[in-house]
Amino acid sequence: MLLMFLFLQSKSAICLYNSNDLVFSLLRLCMQDIWHHIHSLMPMRDAARAACVSRSFLRSWRCHPNLNFSKYTLFLNENACQKDESGRFFYIKVDHILKNHSGIGVKKLKIQINSDYSSKDSCFLNRWLQKAVTPGIEELTLILVPFSAKYNFPCSLLLNGRGDSIRYLHLTRCSFRPTVTLGLRGLTRLHLCLVRITGDELGCLLSHSFALEQLELRNCDRIVCLKVPRLLQRLNYLEVRGCAKLKVIDNEAPNVSSFTFGGDSTVQLSLGETLQMKSLTMDRYGSVFYARAELPSSMPNLEALTIHSMSESAYAPMLHSKFLFLRHLSIALIGAPFYPTYDYLSLSSFFYAAPSLETFNLNVWQRYMKNVSIFADPADLRQMQELQHHNLRSVSITGFSSAKSLVELTCHVLKSIISLECLTLEAPQSCVRCSDPANKSGKCSPLALDILMEGHRAVMAIRKYIEPRVPSTVKLHVLEPCSCHAVDLQMSCLS
Repeated sequence: MLLMFLFLQSKSAICLYNSNDLVFSLLRLCMQDIWHHIHSLMPMRDAARAACVSRSFLRSWRCHPNLNFSKYTLFLNENACQKDESGRFFYIKVDHILKNHSGIGVKKLKIQINSDYSSKDSCFLNRWLQKAVTPGIEELTLILVPFSAKYNFPCSLLLNGRGDSIRYLHLTRCSFRPTVTLGLRGLTRLHLCLVRITGDELGCLLSHSFALEQLELRNCDRIVCLKVPRLLQRLNYLEVRGCAKLKVIDNEAPNVSSFTFGGDSTVQLSLGETLQMKSLTMDRYGSVFYARAELPSSMPNLEALTIHSMSESAYAPMLHSKFLFLRHLSIALIGAPFYPTYDYLSLSSFFYAAPSLETFNLNVWQRYMKNVSIFADPADLRQMQELQHHNLRSVSITGFSSAKSLVELTCHVLKSIISLECLTLEAPQSCVRCSDPANKSGKCSPLALDILMEGHRAVMAIRKYIEPRVPSTVKLHVLEPCSCHAVDLQMSCLS
């Protein structure tokens, strides 16, 4: 709005001073700059529409800085045209747009191909990249969705200063093989997903990316050994997920403060200087036990810890080691039907270890519950040693069931955490609820009878064993299965 006001003011000024050619020329240039800037701030499809009705916008369209090509931005609806035709229309439209673009001034380029891809389409991609990747480009994103994609990214495109200005590079499902020094001196974030690249090729790239701050690798299955060199002094975030052949992560970058790992438990982790590690996310077997037993000594300054485990061979141990600075803890024990029974009460060990903890989120949703139900063994609940926690304010348990050890953990929270303000318990329920605004059908997703029954038992356990113990200072939020499932439960019981 401010830019439009300045434009109108400039237009009025032209009328007042049209007798002065110099002033008129200056104001006209100013007006054109304002129009160009307004146009550059528009989303690409809105900018294209404006270019169809305005000569000023048509001129600036030929050097529009933000190019985003996908079936969504180009209005390619597969319901309106055949699926195989939508891919052809995509290539025709993008090719037409870039042929009419000057290739000057591109700051952001994003290409996402959802339709079928074949090797003959590589010539299109090469031509588009050659046109748009010019000195001055800052963000480059190439996402190939089809599994059949066999595209080889032309690394030569980034040589001779053309890649010096790139700050963000995101590649998905292609080959990327930098065997020579690329001009990526300004690169601050590198995101590779399903990219065919070896550890040596990645090392060649990293060894010259001195400005790199974030490195994200997902499902890059040709990397066996990931070596992060010490010269990456600015690197503060490292994420490695789903790299199936990975055996070793050797990080020598000295200032990594946030690390995310998802993969096999046999991967050898050598994270270098870990005293500055503030945030850690782990997704692998046995990560709960590992976190409690090993991390307090190796990463004593952690402030946020997220753990996801599909299987634990041992319960969380009660040890004297501490997470003195840990403020946020999330644990997900989500398993397939083979997930063994687990003593949830053992997780109270983290409360003793983290005196500064403020939030605790636990997700224990399971397809089949193998733990003993509180209703099958209503004997006296176990109690842990006395603890008064003065900082923990919010506790949330998703997938709350009638498992006796889970009820015991919840009762322990209510008794020992005197700072608690909010307790949220969510029983097993549909992932899509009828009350969800995004749910166009207005119906909950169907649930199996055993899940409905366990959700009903979970609510009963909360009413009988949890609610009577909730202090007046604590707000209890119970998320029950949607009422629309009550009919299904009644019909199942009658049948």
